[in-house]
Amino acid sequence: EIKRNPFSRRLIVSAWNPAQVDEMALPPCHCLFQFHVAEIDGVKRLSCQLYQRSADVFLGVPFNIASYALLTHMVAQVSDCVPGDFVHSFGDVHLYLNHVEQARLQLSREPKPLPRLKLNPSVRSLFDFRYEDVNVENYDPWPAIAAPIAV
Repeated sequence: EIKRNPFSRRLIVSAWNPAQVDEMALPPCHCLFQFHVAEIDGVKRLSCQLYQRSADVFLGVPFNIASYALLTHMVAQVSDCVPGDFVHSFGDVHLYLNHVEQARLQLSREPKPLPRLKLNPSVRSLFDFRYEDVNVENYDPWPAIAAPIAV
């Protein structure tokens, strides 16, 4: 629909199915996102808003931010838009007790310059993207911080 009607207010994906919640091992944490296209100075900008009902702030949220930011860039490219904003809202945000020391270590680190995401510009369909089509330039991460997953 985004290609046919980019200004639709119905560009929504929901993972929440009330009829199946009882059958799920864990209900979806990031359960709804919506794309919004705004034309500014003749340029179509694609923004994404994600609602996350439950957010593991140390392990889950950083992964969710990276994943949806990548998805936003990919959808923008194949729908002839430029990436706009990523807006992330939460229902319940929590830091598990067994992640407190790791979070303190992360907070003690000096931020580094942000990397740059480059996508293969020849990809014109979302489902045609391959691993090789995504490049992260100037990524200089701190060493990984191990933490157990809490469910």
